[in-house]
Amino acid sequence: MIAEDGLLLREGLTGVLARFGFEVVAAVGDAEALIAAVAEHAPDLVLTDIRMPPGFRDEGLRAAVTLRRARPRLPVVVLSQYVQDEYAAALLDSGSGAGVGYLLKDRVVDVQDFVAALRTVASGGTVVDPEVVRRLLRRPKDPLAALSSREREVLALVAEGHSNSAIAARLFVTEAAVGKHVGNILAKLDLPPAEDTNRRVLAVLAFLRA
Repeated sequence: MIAEDGLLLREGLTGVLARFGFEVVAAVGDAEALIAAVAEHAPDLVLTDIRMPPGFRDEGLRAAVTLRRARPRLPVVVLSQYVQDEYAAALLDSGSGAGVGYLLKDRVVDVQDFVAALRTVASGGTVVDPEVVRRLLRRPKDPLAALSSREREVLALVAEGHSNSAIAARLFVTEAAVGKHVGNILAKLDLPPAEDTNRRVLAVLAFLRA
């Protein structure tokens, strides 16, 4: 199944794949149609672009992530001009990384290599353009990754402007427990005491950026 908003490229891909023995059961132009077509046809492989109607941002990639969450064994290849960091990581993490690919259009220089990559993904393998790997490795780490779920909950309430006593009342814990959570949050975010900074504000800024 092909999802590509450009008519000429969609038709071109359909023709190329047919020449190499693929049966294209559907070729659609937007993410909503892609999800509907997968439900209807249950394809063995999905090939999708990222930027499609209506917003031309990341609709195709988000649809791919949605499909993989519902069907972890569905092979999906993203073919795009762009590396969309957030959802690219989510796609590659889905289904334990099996049966997934991310290729860049302007780096596909050999049709046979392209077809071989599709067959690899269709059989459960993983194919990722090296440039995609480099981009993902350069992603800044999530500063909140080290926080526990309770610490994230406390930090969210801090970000809403609540005092420790108000947070304690909301979470049905003692104010001392909240103080301990806040101390752990500041330590895990690497915010040591300093005279010229408000660590609580810096923690909130880290939360909002994340």
